[in-house]
Amino acid sequence: MPSPDLRALLTSSRTIAVVGYSDKPHRESYRIGTYLREAGYQVYPVNPTITTIDGEVCYPSLAAVPEPIDIVDVFRRPIFLPEIVEAAIAAKAKALWTQLGVVNFDAEARARAAGLIVVSNRCILVEHQRLGIPFH
Repeated sequence: MPSPDLRALLTSSRTIAVVGYSDKPHRESYRIGTYLREAGYQVYPVNPTITTIDGEVCYPSLAAVPEPIDIVDVFRRPIFLPEIVEAAIAAKAKALWTQLGVVNFDAEARARAAGLIVVSNRCILVEHQRLGIPFH
């Protein structure tokens, strides 16, 4: 995805559901979720094995997130991506973002066919910083 399109996605989005968010501070999902929250996004942790992270509710599924989702940011293994894509479609998310190493071409094609913007195999924190997007 070209930089102008990434910039438009990141500046127009307000709500990010982080699938696979960990409550362990040494994990990338925790570090990146914290960064996104500090950058001004409404971040919803999604992990069925955890009830809270840093005092915030952790949701068991995308369907449980209480407001419309702009970006579904995925930290799960590629094998889980087809079911995450179906959940993102059902939740009417605008975009699917898969972190580094999370690649499943069939699932990504399904997301695109359903009208989602797809950013694959990229770190949202790295792209946010590289593009110089200000915190809001």
